[in-house]
Amino acid sequence: MTIQFYQDNADDFFEGTVNVDMSNIYQHFTKGLSKDALILDAGCGSGRDAKAFLDMGYNVEAFDASSEMVKRASKYTGLCVKHAVFDDVTAIEKYDAIWCCASLLHVLESDLPDTLSKLGVALKPNSIWYLSFKCGDTQREKDGRLFTDINEQRLVELVSGLSNIDISSTWITEDNRPDRNERWLNAILVKR
Repeated sequence: MTIQFYQDNADDFFEGTVNVDMSNIYQHFTKGLSKDALILDAGCGSGRDAKAFLDMGYNVEAFDASSEMVKRASKYTGLCVKHAVFDDVTAIEKYDAIWCCASLLHVLESDLPDTLSKLGVALKPNSIWYLSFKCGDTQREKDGRLFTDINEQRLVELVSGLSNIDISSTWITEDNRPDRNERWLNAILVKR
């Protein structure tokens, strides 16, 4: 259902997200990263963030579940963006950082613990992980997409089940797209 939305609306989604200014969030994410860090952009959509990290000099890998978004993100970033889903991540302690901007929100709530665990295993010790969800406490369908909305309490519960991972900080932002009035829960996690 959700992947089909992005297949059918890839051009509109690309155009609506590729130029959104995320610099305020990048600052939170990159402040502790070494210049040779390897970042995984998990669910990269348009490739906006992967390209920003490349432009900052980081090493970046990226994937998306929609083959149409993969085509656009690959062209935009110059990366060989992989066509994959979260369950395809099999790396063990490979990444210095993982970026999950508005991507995990499409995972079924019942599947989130396993998905987060798998991504956590892919992180090196002393690494960081950014994630964002629309604020709320429901699972819902809207316009052909599944959304799992998360509040701070639910995030604490999810992270408590992960091995060696803690919440470093959380904050709420307004959507950076001019035509939206949604609120987002942002979090930086750290792996010990």
